[in-house]
Amino acid sequence: MSHSPEETGGHVGEPSPVEPSLAVDVGGSPLAQVRQLAASFLTTVREAHGFAVVDATVEITQLIVSELVTNARKYAPGPAFLHLRITGDALRIEMWDSSPVHPAARAPDPLRVGQHGLEIVTALARNVTTETTPAGKRVIATVALDGA
Repeated sequence: MSHSPEETGGHVGEPSPVEPSLAVDVGGSPLAQVRQLAASFLTTVREAHGFAVVDATVEITQLIVSELVTNARKYAPGPAFLHLRITGDALRIEMWDSSPVHPAARAPDPLRVGQHGLEIVTALARNVTTETTPAGKRVIATVALDGA
């Protein structure tokens, strides 16, 4: 599939960065793997494709993918799938899982242990949306490449 420069964030005549995807074993321990995938992808788009990706964006993205994968492992009974891609000046993080239940942020409670994942993702991302899919749902978080 071909993408316009506006869709990929690239320039006319330049190849678009690879869009990595990863099937996540909800029974395994994929957190290190998804964090590495995110860091490698952002390093590649910065170094090989000239995108303005700040170090804070890499760290924020690693935290967001960790939280999304943790939630999928905890609440979805079946397979999950992570997809990363550049859209304009942002990184689009998509996490599909087999649960049809949309996540809901709980009221802030500093005494609560755990269940802060969606709060963290919402605080760090430019925006977060959830869509129903035929096989479950997709959570989409968008992160500014330049840290803005």
